[in-house]
Amino acid sequence: MRYWLEYIPFLCFATVVRNLPRNMALAIGSALGAFGRFLQPARVKIAEDNLRQAFPEMPEAERRSVMKKVFSGLGLGFVEMLRLDLYDRERDLNRLFTIEGEEHLKAAFAMQRGVLLIGCHLGSWEAGNFVMPAMGYKFSVVAKPMKNPLVDAWFRRLRETHGCVVIDSRKGARKIVKTLQENGCVGLLMDQHTKRSEAVEVPFFGRPAWTTPIIAQIAMKYQVPVVSASVYRNTDLTYRLVVSEPILLGNDLSEEGILASTLRLTECIEDSIREDISQWFWVHRRWKQKRPHAT
Repeated sequence: MRYWLEYIPFLCFATVVRNLPRNMALAIGSALGAFGRFLQPARVKIAEDNLRQAFPEMPEAERRSVMKKVFSGLGLGFVEMLRLDLYDRERDLNRLFTIEGEEHLKAAFAMQRGVLLIGCHLGSWEAGNFVMPAMGYKFSVVAKPMKNPLVDAWFRRLRETHGCVVIDSRKGARKIVKTLQENGCVGLLMDQHTKRSEAVEVPFFGRPAWTTPIIAQIAMKYQVPVVSASVYRNTDLTYRLVVSEPILLGNDLSEEGILASTLRLTECIEDSIREDISQWFWVHRRWKQKRPHAT
């Protein structure tokens, strides 16, 4: 019953924004995101702390400006996600998206080992579920299921509309390897906190962060090229997909080798975020410190 009580109002809101003209729907999303800043003081505090520690030299006025853009972008991203299946390959790929670095993707696929595409919660990251298949690439994305199975099934349908395949992050290792063996591309986001028992600790914006080593391990074990890609949102609500040169990691699967490779991939993610820090998900508790035991 709780799932349905959450799903019905969500579906009502989604239906409204999906039936509005695109610019109007996105304007509503931006406004709701900006307003949400006043309703989520805990998230505001997390974002402020993250920004202050990542950029201690940043003036307070600039930090406030970035914060406003962050929350406005969260609202935009939510509405963009609700309308993901409404993109039209013939009409929207060239009208709304510019591609920088497609030659890097082609070079990675030419190796015939599959491609690991790493990204983060930056800009319009969900748009990759449209852009990659629309460009003609076999594309799968690894995603953690949402807590509400009704909402999760709804979003899964949207993500798979254009040909993307969603792989459950909890039990998807075999599907990832199979997709790579078929020279497909697997997209993974690697900017979220990982449980200490399943992570390695590497610097991220100058602070130790528990980070998944699995992406590096797969890339090293199967010698799969890795490319970093981000979909940035332009001020006119068009988008820019930027793809980096492919990286071939070494095959040193020792603890030191995995740590060094995970650090290298993390640095790629950090570089992407630094290009426009206002478009990253600063409200996430990326740096979780172990609390001291009570005495």
